Amino acid sequence: MAKRPEAAHVLAITFLYYKDLPRAFAFYRDVLGLKLAIDQGDLAKIMEIAPNAHVGLVDEARGMNNWQAEKCVQLCIRVADVDGWHAYLAAQGVAALSKIFVNDTIGIRAFVFRDPEGYQIEIQQATR
Repeated sequence: MAKRPEAAHVLAITFLYYKDLPRAFAFYRDVLGLKLAIDQGDLAKIMEIAPNAHVGLVDEARGMNNWQAEKCVQLCIRVADVDGWHAYLAAQGVAALSKIFVNDTIGIRAFVFRDPEGYQIEIQQATR
């Protein structure tokens, strides 16, 4: 029986599918300030969120899955200054920006908004 490899994982990528890849790429690069880590040309742009944590933006016409109107995925980014991020994103006019909310049960202050094709993004800060 084959054994599971013992080597550590190298990278984590969550892929999201877009009808307009250039628009999504511009948003994640220019508005969120994520760095392009791996450029797969017209297929995908893999953006670094934090060391070893990435989001892959995929052209749905070329990728392994299809774009879906109803999104069932939320991208969560933990930050050190949730208030600063909220003010910045409000000034950028992001879609569906919520107020900052507190969840004492899980120890966060957070807010949500939508990217250009409707994926919900949560920005959160630990409170403990």
